Amino acid sequence: MKLHRSLCLVALMFLVIITSSITSVEGRKHHHHKHKKDKKKNNSDNCTVPGSSPAPPPTIPGHASYPTGSKTFDILSFGAKGNGVSDDSKAFLTAWKAACKISGATVEIPSGFKFLIKPITLQGPCMPNLVLQINGALLAPPKVGSWPKSSLFQWINFKWIHNFTIQGYGVVDGQGSQWWTPSNQIYLIQALRFYSSFNVTVRDIKIINSPQCHLKFDSSGGIQVDNITISSPETSPNTDGIHLQNTRDVEIQHSNIGCGDDCVSIQTGCSNVHIHHINCGPGHGISLGGLGKDKSVACVSNIVVEKVSVFNTLAGVRIKTWQGGMGSVKNVSFSNIQVSDVKVPIIIDQYYCDKDICKNQTMAVAISGVKYDQIVGTYTSRPVHLACSNGIPCTDVDLTDIQLKPSFKYRGLDEAMCWNSYGKSQGPLYPSSIDSCVRRDGGSVKRIARSREHVCF
Repeated sequence: MKLHRSLCLVALMFLVIITSSITSVEGRKHHHHKHKKDKKKNNSDNCTVPGSSPAPPPTIPGHASYPTGSKTFDILSFGAKGNGVSDDSKAFLTAWKAACKISGATVEIPSGFKFLIKPITLQGPCMPNLVLQINGALLAPPKVGSWPKSSLFQWINFKWIHNFTIQGYGVVDGQGSQWWTPSNQIYLIQALRFYSSFNVTVRDIKIINSPQCHLKFDSSGGIQVDNITISSPETSPNTDGIHLQNTRDVEIQHSNIGCGDDCVSIQTGCSNVHIHHINCGPGHGISLGGLGKDKSVACVSNIVVEKVSVFNTLAGVRIKTWQGGMGSVKNVSFSNIQVSDVKVPIIIDQYYCDKDICKNQTMAVAISGVKYDQIVGTYTSRPVHLACSNGIPCTDVDLTDIQLKPSFKYRGLDEAMCWNSYGKSQGPLYPSSIDSCVRRDGGSVKRIARSREHVCF
């Protein structure tokens, strides 16, 4: 009996010990779990938990956060709507400023969207190798009255940019039809303008319906234009395709340009320009000038235009200067030019005038060293027009392998018109009147011309 009570007492004590141990373990577990929750809560009020990933950067008001280290700046992420109606100028400018600080960055205009951009200046200097990737559409304000009066000279103005590329398969649409009325022709508006910019490439994009000039380079250098399309109606006034002014070292190639004015216009201060593999038309052809307006000094040199097709244009390849100007045009080569239904394929006009009557003046921009070689095709008015100054004739003008025939639209004269032009001609030449178009120079005429060139040295 005693033994039985002893065994029961031992069993009872063992049960108490087991129960106490379980209670102690559960208590420790609960305490540990509560400590972890409190610790997590406390750390959520601070920056980061030790050993965890860093918190993402804070968002910038107005656009989504950008991954640290990203080099692509999509303007949709900077608040742009891309609906073609909302003003996306601020988003474009903000994306530009962010990308400008990073070497090799890209500002992206994504495909499938239309971005309405009011006149804007995208300014440098920026870090090198900045890219503007245009895959969507950029739209200018379509109404004249919506343009700020302080911005009536350019739509998108690139200023002080070096080592920069515009590329993509998108469209830059100037929506310029309201500007083509006579009352709005007092302004000189460029769709894309580069000022004091160097080592710039523009390739692959399409620029259409500019208020006036589509693409302008001013006081710039190291310019590459490749595989672009420029298009506006033949009736749109002053819509030059590409306009060069005070710009050096330019190559324009493999592009299609049709507009209401010069396909390429080369103005004073330009040198070392190479234009090749271009389709030009409609428009006014490829032109140097007008130069020397209002008795100004004009200096243009080392221009090569070759392997170009010109069709349905007012001129083929031409040089035009105002009476009374000073300076020189020298070392110019036009070769392998195919013309079709061009009013006058070859023009030098030192009596250029955009009015009904201009006052005769004795001073002129001197023109020398101009070569025309393999100019072939059809004209609608006259094959050649060389009208050089009485006081300062054109010198070293060479005509080689010129074969021009009237087109079925022909309503003009077969005879070449030549005045005070000196140089030499070499066959084949058609029509035959071209053979007597330039006269031999004994040297005195050259001396007169060279005496006027010193202002360009």
